[in-house]
Parts: sequence; structure tokens; C-alpha cells
Amino acid sequence: MFLSQLESLSESELEQLKLLREFIKDINNACVAFSGGVDSSLVATIAQEQLGSKAFAVTAVSPSLAPYLLKQARLQAAWIGIRHEECQTHEINEPNYFKNPENRCFACKQELHKHLNKISKRYNNAQVLDGVNHDDLNDYRPGIKAANQAGVISPLAELKINKKSIRSISKSLGLPWWDKPAQPCLASRIPFGEEISSKRLEQIALAEEWIINQGFSKVRVRSQGLSARIELPADEINNFLKIIQRNQLIKYFLSLGFHSISLDLEGFISGKLTRDINRNSK
Repeated sequence: MFLSQLESLSESELEQLKLLREFIKDINNACVAFSGGVDSSLVATIAQEQLGSKAFAVTAVSPSLAPYLLKQARLQAAWIGIRHEECQTHEINEPNYFKNPENRCFACKQELHKHLNKISKRYNNAQVLDGVNHDDLNDYRPGIKAANQAGVISPLAELKINKKSIRSISKSLGLPWWDKPAQPCLASRIPFGEEISSKRLEQIALAEEWIINQGFSKVRVRSQGLSARIELPADEINNFLKIIQRNQLIKYFLSLGFHSISLDLEGFISGKLTRDINRNSK
């Protein structure tokens, strides 16, 4: 099924969409590493459009994926119509992950692609695709190295399609989640050097879900020791303070095991815990 274009695109974005369709059409069988994010969802959508039954998506399930995001991934895969599988990954048992070094993402992606490699072999050696985009190449992403070593192809990055264009293209194709906030691994909320545990990841997931249910979709709850630090977009902080029931928030966060709760006055900044690394690498 060829998706209709519901909204206009710039000439460059029309060309990018054309190239993305051609790129994926040339792949015989495709296994999409599917998180349910905007990027991997666009790759899965075009894979289903161009390859039909020769495409499928796989979502890794582990404590580092919030349960509500897994539910969203299932719904999005069903909306796309792509065959969807789930696989259990066990990065939490790997010292190079749970000890939380700066290259933690490398160990996580190694574990993911070990499983995807086995799954893809069951389907005529399907080529694994991911949602890495062109902007990601300028960020500190050790997981990209692990994906490259595993032979994964990143169509969006290869075609130099950035996040802004991905959202525009997704919106033009009528994908309901085109403006869905980015949701990196829950471990990204824990400062490097502080050990990761299933309990800490569950605390973070439940804390963020509580705030999202209050109407604030873009949020990070940074877990530092026994403290929770809430990050919201700077222009939403005043509204948050007006709307939120402070006593309810405190009671709920304490019930999760946090000992103190604070609001980051700087506001939400994607990759805040890695910005010193990014600065030094440049």
C-alpha cells in the first residue's frame, strides 16, 4: 500500500521521502529495530509500505523501556500494519551497562543486536535497519558504533535526514505520533558512574508516567542517588507549578522510594547528562 501524502512538504523533504522509499525498496527483507519513537516508526512505516510481508519490526523489552512506551510501540506497529515481535534483552546483567560507564550505550546496543541478529537469520537473513538519524551522528552515541559493528543500516542517517525533516515527513503521511517527544533509554536519567538497577529504572518510569498523566508530555526525571530532579521545558515550569498538586506529587514520589524531589529551574535539555562529554569531544 502506497501512503497518501496529506500535507505539503518542501522540495528537499519531498526528495528525501522519495530517496527513503527507493532505499528501502532495494532491501530484500527488513528487520526494523523498533522503539516506537518517531524515527524508527518512520522507517517501519516505509518498510511496510515498500516491502509488505518482507518487513517486520522488533521491539526490545527490558527494564530500560518504560511500560507505557512499550504499549505505545504496540499500538503504533498495529497502526502501521507491520508484523511486530518483541524480544527480551538482558543488558541489566552486563557490568558494562549496570556499572554505568560513559560508553554504557555501547553495551546496551551490543545486547540488542545480538538478539536482532538471531531473529533476522530466522527470516531469510533480513537486513536490520534502525532509526538513527543525521542529527544523531553529531551527538555522543556509543550505541551507533555497536550497531555499525553488527552490520545495521541506518537509512535516515545515510540519506542525511534530520529530526526536523523526519517530523515533517511523518506529519505529511498522517502518522499520528509525528510530534511525539523523544524518549531515550531510562538509564539516560542516571548520572554516569551511579549503578543502574531494575528498581531505579522502574522508579523513573513510574515517576515520569505520573507527570505525563498530569498533562506534561515532555519530561525527564533525573535520578541522582535517592533524589528525583524533574526537568520540564522552561516555558512550562510556571504552568506546572500552578497546576500540579504539590502534596500529591511528593507523596507519590516518596512512595516510589525517592527521598527528595526538586524541579530543575534550567528546564528540560535533551542529553543534559552528556553535554560535558559532547563539549569535550568537540
